[in-house]
Amino acid sequence: MKLISTGLSGVVIVEPQIYEDSRGWFAESFNADRFEDALAGIGLPPAGQFVQDNHSCSHEGVLRGLHYQKSPHAQGKLVRVVKGRAFDVVVDLRRSSSTFGQYFGMDLSEHNKLMLWIPEGFAHGFLALEDNTHFLYKTTGYYHQASEACIFWNDPDLSIEWPMRKVFLSPKDEQANGFAQAEFFS
Repeated sequence: MKLISTGLSGVVIVEPQIYEDSRGWFAESFNADRFEDALAGIGLPPAGQFVQDNHSCSHEGVLRGLHYQKSPHAQGKLVRVVKGRAFDVVVDLRRSSSTFGQYFGMDLSEHNKLMLWIPEGFAHGFLALEDNTHFLYKTTGYYHQASEACIFWNDPDLSIEWPMRKVFLSPKDEQANGFAQAEFFS
């Protein structure tokens, strides 16, 4: 596995090793020891134990996010797309970070097989770019409804360059707060 910096402090692209032959391909999608060793190898803290896996399926144009859980129930996430394609976005909510208020976005797809490690302290969202997009993610904390929060996807303070302007949101995401009203991390 190879880790690639994104420019946001602590957020890295995870490129799994793919073994291909005439039958197809194989990849180890997760190995805790290798993942922790890779993070340590580039000077990042351990991810911690993953305690929950989530799987969503979205139609083209569905935007989920920008979600986060407030302390003490913050979550780190290891995200990937196993079918379809999504534009994935993270926003740094850590006031003490040199990249506070900045975002990173990238395509995740069944074809590129990339993953993204998002430590605690970030808002996260994605836009399905194809019908039947399956998004999987591991979290380091359990879902805690009273701690969930959302930042509006097209807040002008963030100026995120989403690849689509016509999106479909859940009622909860339509009621999201602006970036300025977010509960930031220290």
